[in-house]
Amino acid sequence: QVQLEESGGGLVQTGGSLTISCVGSTPTFRHYRMAWFRQAPGKERALVAAISWASGSTYYIDSVKGRFTISRDNAKNTMYLQMTDLRPEDTAVYYCNRDVRFGGQYEDWGQGTQVTVSS
Repeated sequence: QVQLEESGGGLVQTGGSLTISCVGSTPTFRHYRMAWFRQAPGKERALVAAISWASGSTYYIDSVKGRFTISRDNAKNTMYLQMTDLRPEDTAVYYCNRDVRFGGQYEDWGQGTQVTVSS
């Protein structure tokens, strides 16, 4: 089981930028297709972006296309989400985990990192 730890969240103004990170505890992290998820107050956790193990394929939900960039550094067992032009509707707790849309199982969820965008 890979332990996942998210960090880098914070409070930013509308239009601001933030980069959050996800570190996996073991080298097996690099073999997984990974994803970022977010959970806004009163809403279910939902997929935001995903990336293949070799970074050759990425996926974004429509509302973040052109604003968010997902990337990973397998040598560091780390994945990133660079967020620009942030909007109040991006406010949520952000989590990382495996992308299970094509099979596999979620790892245990970490604590997440809070991103708050003020208007």
